Amino acid sequence: MSPTSATLAPTASAPTALGASAPRREGREKVTGAARYAAEQHLPLRAYAWPVPATVARGRITAVDTAGALALPGVLGVLTPYDAPRLGPSDDPTLQLLQDTRVPHRGWYVALAIADTLEGARAAADAVRVRYESEPHDVTLHEGHPGLYTPELVNGGYPAHREQGDPDAAFADAPVRVDVRYSVPPLHNHAMEPHAATADWDAERGHLTVYDSCQGTTVVRNVLAGLFRLPEDRITVLAEHVGGGFGSKGTPRPHVVLAVMATRHCGRPVTLSLPRQHMAATVGHRAPTLHHLRLGARPDGTLTALVHEVTTHTSQVREFVEQAAVPARVMYAVQDSRTTHRVTALDVPTPSWMRAPGETPGMYALESAMDELADALGMDPVELRVRNDAATEPDSGRPFSTRHLVECLRDGARRFGWAGRRPPRREGPLLIGTGVAAATYPVYIAPSGARAHARPDGSYLVEVNATDIGTGARTVLAQIAADALHVPLDAVSLAIGNSALPPGPVAGGSTGTASWGWAVHDACTALTDRLARHQGPLPAAGLSASADTTQSAKQKSPYARHAFGAHFAEVQTDTVTGEVRVRRLLGVYAAGRILNPRTARSQFIGGMVMGLGMALTEHSGLDPAFGDFAERDLAAYHVPANADVPAIEAHWIDEHDKHLNPMGSKGIGEIGIVGTAAAIGNAVCHATGRRLRELPLTPDRVLAALEAGEHLGHRDHHGAGR
Repeated sequence: MSPTSATLAPTASAPTALGASAPRREGREKVTGAARYAAEQHLPLRAYAWPVPATVARGRITAVDTAGALALPGVLGVLTPYDAPRLGPSDDPTLQLLQDTRVPHRGWYVALAIADTLEGARAAADAVRVRYESEPHDVTLHEGHPGLYTPELVNGGYPAHREQGDPDAAFADAPVRVDVRYSVPPLHNHAMEPHAATADWDAERGHLTVYDSCQGTTVVRNVLAGLFRLPEDRITVLAEHVGGGFGSKGTPRPHVVLAVMATRHCGRPVTLSLPRQHMAATVGHRAPTLHHLRLGARPDGTLTALVHEVTTHTSQVREFVEQAAVPARVMYAVQDSRTTHRVTALDVPTPSWMRAPGETPGMYALESAMDELADALGMDPVELRVRNDAATEPDSGRPFSTRHLVECLRDGARRFGWAGRRPPRREGPLLIGTGVAAATYPVYIAPSGARAHARPDGSYLVEVNATDIGTGARTVLAQIAADALHVPLDAVSLAIGNSALPPGPVAGGSTGTASWGWAVHDACTALTDRLARHQGPLPAAGLSASADTTQSAKQKSPYARHAFGAHFAEVQTDTVTGEVRVRRLLGVYAAGRILNPRTARSQFIGGMVMGLGMALTEHSGLDPAFGDFAERDLAAYHVPANADVPAIEAHWIDEHDKHLNPMGSKGIGEIGIVGTAAAIGNAVCHATGRRLRELPLTPDRVLAALEAGEHLGHRDHHGAGR
């Protein structure tokens, strides 16, 4: 007997899933190896491609000799700027590969080898001989660089320069002043899964299928359509599983364009997985930032002046300016302020997004300066931040939809045991100290579509082109659907990661759940209404409903919408080796409604670990002689391992924000990294009495600071020479 609509229609009394600590839906597939990533698509007759990077920092190709490569067994071809297919237009010049002989930076791809095997492709790439006409290059950023200019906009579409009142006069008149400079080096995303793609051109059908390691298949499809002059409906891009991205997979990268070139050339499926050593020059990086901060305050700690000036670099290929001064427009109540950015185009790879671009380096500098101001005032750094809490957004004057920064600081202080903050102490050669920093990240919501189906067997299928880059998006979106349908979580299945599904934005900017989830909620709510009106058994094909949030998501909010947080750190500094170890790290966040505590805690902690790496180990140095990054693998670029990670706690405020989306959720993927490095740096200063203003806080720098204090004959908190 066929079920009736009465047995299928969801009811308000059915259990809901939103807010439950549901385990990851794909967890078993990942830990057993069943999950297939972009380079693991075992298609018949699959070939492999290996790109050839330029070995000069600037210049032109004068000749490419491919004879030795083509003579090797199994080689299917070598593409060069002289014979590669001509690409169509795109907004991203970094994707105009093998189109001319210009070399804008070291590592720019100048040829592509294709072979039957991965080893054969690598050998063929090694056998390609390229001759260059070199030109003088410049990869060094400094504040006096003659090429510096102020752009109109910075990343995120923010004005590069904002000024209110007379900050210079206010700073000059301030009874207490801090005038300091900080430096953040280039940083790299280094996801566990390299950038990879498997492309398959079906010439008979005229259809291109691409498995790509990306943060959004819709944008990859659209860009490939333009580059290869194909209708969008003749391209399918899939990204069922992605092994991390942290921003570097937010837009198409060279690997996917080259993979498509290769499959079109040889008529076979082709896999291209970038070698780890190539990625530093190919898939973006966090640009270095030089920060000049000036804070003026009254003796009671009230801020009267704030100036945050940022100097950074971009490439000769495309302008990208990290918006590092923008967070200072959000954080503290001050009438006289200036936040500005200067940039110079160098002969370097094009910088791009890396987890919380702008907020991460900007808040490191601002929160370090706030700590220095607290020292100058003789004031508790938590109380200084509370004293300057803003009732409205300082830059725009708009009211906050919610702002619970003070609650995060107070709750974090309680959990950390900050009250009556202990003075720095010594344990043999170890100096122990504590630090605090605030965090913020904006709320972004992008248009999305979704489709929901009710099946005759009582199950539901929800389709949305979301991408799960390790965040647990599959699980949380299923929870949103189950909640809107008023059915158990296991009644809902989810289809994601396919450009043929209703379009959705990239998994970036902490927009994912808020954007995809809104469309899923609306589609499931519409389906619920349709089921309630349906009489009799469901048809064999079931019933469906769709949603498109374009109009709703694009409406300008009258509110300033941000997440906030507070970080607390305890560190030990070894006076013999200079090594800094974090003993405890604690974060408290106000990030809207937490939809899944299990996956949310994982996101917060992951961000904090990344901030720990930024503070202590991670950096990419540009070699001025050769023009490339010196740290090009995970041996030289040290991402925190288990031994580096201390006891970490992540907590949150029960925040209800009705001005966001139907779920009341804010993004949580990025705020965990914001402020962490500053909290650790402030703790090191508390422990040692030495302020290090250049990241990372490596042993050589720590020892130099300690020894400089000894030579000056100063005394630190511990009674030792300082």
